[in-house]
Amino acid sequence: NKALSKMSEKQILADAELVVGGKVTYAALILLGTHKALGKFLSQAEVILEYRVNEASIPHDSRREFREGFFLFMDALWDEVNNRNDVQHFREGLFMRDIATFNEDVVREAILNAVSHRDYRLGGSVFLRQFPRRLQIESPGGFPTGITAENILWQQSPRNRRIAEAFARCGLVERSGQGLDKMFTESIREGKPRPDFSGTDDYRVVVTLRGEIQDARFLQFLERVGSERLSLFDTRDFLVLDLIHNEEKVPDHLKDRVHKLAEQKVVDVIGRGRGTRYILSRRFYKYIGKKGVYTRKKGLDRDTNKQLLLKHIRDNRKEGSRLKELMQVLPMLSRDQVRTLLRELEADGHIRHIGRTRASLWFPGPAETH
Repeated sequence: NKALSKMSEKQILADAELVVGGKVTYAALILLGTHKALGKFLSQAEVILEYRVNEASIPHDSRREFREGFFLFMDALWDEVNNRNDVQHFREGLFMRDIATFNEDVVREAILNAVSHRDYRLGGSVFLRQFPRRLQIESPGGFPTGITAENILWQQSPRNRRIAEAFARCGLVERSGQGLDKMFTESIREGKPRPDFSGTDDYRVVVTLRGEIQDARFLQFLERVGSERLSLFDTRDFLVLDLIHNEEKVPDHLKDRVHKLAEQKVVDVIGRGRGTRYILSRRFYKYIGKKGVYTRKKGLDRDTNKQLLLKHIRDNRKEGSRLKELMQVLPMLSRDQVRTLLRELEADGHIRHIGRTRASLWFPGPAETH
């Protein structure tokens, strides 16, 4: 930057608000301080990396402590992680593809968040605990006020604003999202589990990065969708795809993204109303050679489902049929969806029910009139 090259170091530090009124700020100490200065004034501004060969190990196999300005060791810290960062191989057509267990961008973003959002009033250090396929990053202090594991992607509340702004000025993070969106997107795109904040409490934030590729076929499918189309997807779209792929519930605030993905023929929407379900599109199951699984997940058409219910009720005309067993006839449908089909059959005069609660019994034939 030509403009910066003409400025004095004092002016640069003042403009970055790392020096205020001629006095060095804690942010400056954390980012640029010497080992001696940190030891004297802020010894907890330290990052410790431990490596264990297996998950069951209590003592570490190696340990390195970094106590100096973060800008002075951030690359060395990544190099230490990367020294034990194995590569996973999977076949893509005629070619082999390599993916590092720990994505550099994801790891760097997680470290930047730990350094910029930890509570420096507490005495603990930032810990990186590395295993062959898992990296856990723990920082003192819980989430800032108003932030939870559920809304962390959508809400921002930097605890140490000067540090966050210094990172942004250096191009290390985006102030709008602090890099969390990148952490989630890259993990999903590489077929790995999403960053996990389990273990976080009022006194510490814990994020776990798991490097194992969960489903190479899903990864390949995303590649098949095409880079041009994927460039139009944001973090919410990738999150929805991952939730659907893992058969997890899509929260209400993300459901508007499902329709966009359906238009792209990446997701199929099954059913209506409260019983709506989402599955990956036929293209995915065709691509992995499991079209039959798609048919099973999608379920039968409405008329066929009604005929199956009617047959069960007729076969059990003597004792009647309870809702619980009728749901067993159509296990892919929700309770409300089965009830809707029963009401339609009843309205057409094919069945009737006796009772009003879950103990109601269904029988063939129209409702009795008095």
